[in-house]
Amino acid sequence: MNYTSAKPYFYGTGRRKKSVARVRLYPGTGEVKINNRTMDEYFGLDTLKLVVNQPFGVTGTEGKFDVICTVTGGGVSGQAGAIRHGIARALDQASRDEYHTALKKAGLLTRDPRMKERKKYGLKAARRAPQFSKR
Repeated sequence: MNYTSAKPYFYGTGRRKKSVARVRLYPGTGEVKINNRTMDEYFGLDTLKLVVNQPFGVTGTEGKFDVICTVTGGGVSGQAGAIRHGIARALDQASRDEYHTALKKAGLLTRDPRMKERKKYGLKAARRAPQFSKR
């Protein structure tokens, strides 16, 4: 899988929590590279691999695209979600009329807005208060 900038590709940026994924889709055999490592090397859990491949399952394009992805920030779960979002956006760009409704219906084009809640003063964490004692 040797790609140069001359080869045409579809691009999508995915975000989830603090993670940002820059995804490029090339017509190919279904190989997934994340930060120059295979998906099996990068993600240990099978559930995360399923999350990443979800847009291909929804659109019925398993094995039709090679994915080259750069992901930064956050943890492994957030990164998997960001890659999924990026792949969905790139597939939408690849064939808007064909895949858009399926991806939208599955909720894969919507950015997940849930973020870490900030810590407030007077508390030990976002909502955790100091232990209460009557005396």
